[in-house]
Amino acid sequence: MERMFKPYRLGNLELINRFVFPPIKLGYGNPDGTVTKRQLLFYKQIASNGPGLIILEPVAVTPNGREHPKQLSVHFPHSVDELKRIVDVIHEQNRLACLHLNHAGAAANPKATGARPKAPSPITCPTTGEEAQPLTQNEIDEILSAYGSAAEKAVDAGFDLIEIQGGHGYLVSQFLNGKINKRDDNYGQDRLLFAQKVLSNIKEGAPDVPLILRISGNEMSPEFGISNEDLLALMELAKAQGIAAIHVGMGNSCFSPPWYFHHGSLPQKPQMDALSWVRQHTNLPVIAAGRMGRKEKIIEILEKGLSDMVAVGRPLIADPELLEKWSQSRYQEIMYCGYCLQGCLHRLKNAQPLGCNLNPEIGRPPLKRTDNPKNVLVVGGGPAGMAAALYMSKRGHRVTLAEKKDYLGGQFALAWQLPGKSELKLGLQALEGAIKRGGVTILLNKEVDVSFVNEAAPDLLVWATGAVQNVPEIPGSNDQHVLTSLEYLEGKKQVKGPRVLVIGAGRVGLEISERLGNEGYEVVATKRTDPIGGMMEIITKKLALMRIEKMNNITIMPHTRVKAFLPDRVDIEKDGSPMSLQPFQTVILASGMLSAPGPSEDIRKAVQHLEVIGDAKEVQDIFTAIHSGYELAQKY
Repeated sequence: MERMFKPYRLGNLELINRFVFPPIKLGYGNPDGTVTKRQLLFYKQIASNGPGLIILEPVAVTPNGREHPKQLSVHFPHSVDELKRIVDVIHEQNRLACLHLNHAGAAANPKATGARPKAPSPITCPTTGEEAQPLTQNEIDEILSAYGSAAEKAVDAGFDLIEIQGGHGYLVSQFLNGKINKRDDNYGQDRLLFAQKVLSNIKEGAPDVPLILRISGNEMSPEFGISNEDLLALMELAKAQGIAAIHVGMGNSCFSPPWYFHHGSLPQKPQMDALSWVRQHTNLPVIAAGRMGRKEKIIEILEKGLSDMVAVGRPLIADPELLEKWSQSRYQEIMYCGYCLQGCLHRLKNAQPLGCNLNPEIGRPPLKRTDNPKNVLVVGGGPAGMAAALYMSKRGHRVTLAEKKDYLGGQFALAWQLPGKSELKLGLQALEGAIKRGGVTILLNKEVDVSFVNEAAPDLLVWATGAVQNVPEIPGSNDQHVLTSLEYLEGKKQVKGPRVLVIGAGRVGLEISERLGNEGYEVVATKRTDPIGGMMEIITKKLALMRIEKMNNITIMPHTRVKAFLPDRVDIEKDGSPMSLQPFQTVILASGMLSAPGPSEDIRKAVQHLEVIGDAKEVQDIFTAIHSGYELAQKY
């Protein structure tokens, strides 16, 4: 790792280290292309003692190539001045700034562009569900001209480098890809032509600015992904055109989003194989991107000679001080990204700004020390209670955290056990470590009653007791071997087989069903309504359903209500029709959660100030729970 923190020469520039911040969609900007205070704070946080090179969030060269209504823009008359505001923030931190240029083509979002997508040939991107119309010659000329204009603006705004998006199933890749480009004109007969003209126009607009080419090492879509032959032609063009570096990601934004976003449940080998293939076919400097938040992986890549630089994105959003902590061997202090996509991509898909499950401070001013420190008692050591304790202590309050169980984390402490979620464990450990380093007094196995509250005499009582299982009343259920989802995950009761009924195929029920299936049980999971896996991050759900579909011992039954348990059968109603199932040896309730009971009237009377937060107030998710603790600290 030591060499990663030494200066590196890229083209005619010297980077202060070998780390790169990749282009990540933020959703922080204004629809009119103006930059917000949160964007400036974000880039300052990332650049401060951060990567030597900061690549800005993707910028569409024309309005019809946009992916997000709040995407940064380069086509407005005021774009230079607005982009320069971000460049100046990055330069103030002694870091280099790179403008990332793209046109999404078939992947453009109609909600952002106000029109149907355009592509080399008609094709439907599953991400948007819209069939793209073929580009006319005039439209192609306009896009190519826009690349040149954007390059000129990059120079005027003071950017040190420009990155061209040539992969991930976006427009340059669409023209190159023989499976997508079915044109019969020059751009179909010579599929490299569009990329050649893009690079030429950018070089003409910014002749002295080093260029980076972003590609997918493997688009991970046998049916629609670009072939190695076509990708090799692009890499050879990059060499001939004097490109300074190749930035290697994975996946296709339309046809393999899990790989494009590097979901944490995916195997590492395809990425390592793709990096190896790229290294074998080019001698240009390589930037490796995707799930690079673990030093062990970076060391492996360096030892195998697969990369010269490393792009670290989401891990820096979870912990902007990551590089400092690596360089100073402060590994226990790192807030580890779990690659779950819930706080970042999931929010953007729902037209909300990017956030982070574990770092509510991203893009926000630092918490200030309070002038009025209080004695704070937090009841409940789940995500909301842990966050309240952490951020209240950061503000300078004296905090005691009481948890009735013998561990912290609540449902967060159980979630990492589920399929595809092992990466979450490090985040839980990091959050617990931060609380301990913050001087919070932690009391485990502590049931809080009025006498304890009177003894503690808090100025502020924070009630964060989380949620309890919703237990439906089903005739005959008392004669069944029943576990709640929490009892199952805590291992409090043994699962009897071979047949297990999971009532509630929502987020938790679906994940429990997969785990039971992996353990060899015959599983039936019911859900009264659609959709299956409600509230799950869309890519997480898609991957889970793909894995479950391959397992012949799991049956998912939407629109199904369990009516009664009888000695010789289970009566159900599916799509309004009565049916019966064979008996089950175990029934697991994943039928939703309810807010845990609030404080008693005696406790309420014993305190002057009371706040109820997290699932104890309203059952939602870990993002909301942790952010509720942070927002409470802002209030006090």
